[in-house]
Amino acid sequence: MRVHADLRCAPGELLALVGQSGAGKTSLLRILAGLMKPQQGRVEVAGDVWCDTAQGVFVPPQQRHVGLMFQNYALMPHLSALDNVALALLHLPKAPRLALARQWLDRVHLTPEQQARRPGGLSGGQQQRVAVARALAREPRLLLLDEPFSAVDQMLRQELYRTLAELRSGLHIPIVLVTHDLNEARHLADTLAVMDGGDVLQHGSPAHLYSSPRNARVADLVGIQNRFQGVWMGPDADVPGMGWLGWVPAHRLEDPPAEPTVRLRVRDKGRLEPGQRVSWVIQADGLVLLTEPPSHTTPTAATATTAPTILCAHLSDMRYLGDLSLATLQLDDMPGTSLRLTLAGGQRQGLQVGRKLCVRLDLDWVHVMPSRSQAQPGSAPTE
Repeated sequence: MRVHADLRCAPGELLALVGQSGAGKTSLLRILAGLMKPQQGRVEVAGDVWCDTAQGVFVPPQQRHVGLMFQNYALMPHLSALDNVALALLHLPKAPRLALARQWLDRVHLTPEQQARRPGGLSGGQQQRVAVARALAREPRLLLLDEPFSAVDQMLRQELYRTLAELRSGLHIPIVLVTHDLNEARHLADTLAVMDGGDVLQHGSPAHLYSSPRNARVADLVGIQNRFQGVWMGPDADVPGMGWLGWVPAHRLEDPPAEPTVRLRVRDKGRLEPGQRVSWVIQADGLVLLTEPPSHTTPTAATATTAPTILCAHLSDMRYLGDLSLATLQLDDMPGTSLRLTLAGGQRQGLQVGRKLCVRLDLDWVHVMPSRSQAQPGSAPTE
């Protein structure tokens, strides 16, 4: 598979590779581990070159000191947990080998009795802890995690996340995680690299990717829920640095697009042409639910000459997710267009499907980008 990436991961940093199946995440991990040799590329860890095709350098995997944790753990079924970890320490005499293996199993919170069991006598989470201890036992210079939490339930995942966080505090090596779980990536990673079709479309902090996706494909892959279509109408002649975004329902994006239903005054970075089709997103931070209409006069969606900030809607769906609820609101002036808000605490009390509500849009949270039809994936400018 063709993989194109230019990434850096600092010591102590966790980089998560996210994307759909077939995006190239595991192929990139195998290249880092030395299990796959690229036709062209360079891998450097802590100043040492492990691969440089231009110079003919390729360090074999057994000499790379990589800690690799597989999705299926790859434990030896006939050995105890202690002996499985000791396998990573065969360069040491038996007594110190077992002592160090025991120390690592203690660090991942396995009791002496559990350490004596074979993998078949351990739960999935306990097997995973053994795999983590084995990956770290040789003090690797690079830790690679390939979908390490996919085989355990959600409750156990939270516990394992805490264990990994504890271990990370004492590790000063780069950590690369492959995952398809966006919540997992957000929970664990310092940096995300969004992959699609073998390409890294964008990388950066989770906050940056969610607030400023490079293009509509990135917005889809990182799970931004409130993404819409529209037309860039041009600069605001009265307010320097601001421009007009025309919000057009997706079913009315004809060629040329229909007249916008709503106009929004947003930041103008001077990278879009008037009349250009765009996608735009607004983070949940920019949406405020109002259970009562505002007492003062506020522009509405029907006022085409001003920038509306408050829209009328009704609650069409309410999903309870434990401490949080996901509310879906249908906009009254834009049939077929919905907003999704995450609510907590008193915000969600007394809300019933069908209730009339208002939503205030903080337009500072709006991020505009060229639509997919007008920008090639991986090459769209950030707006």
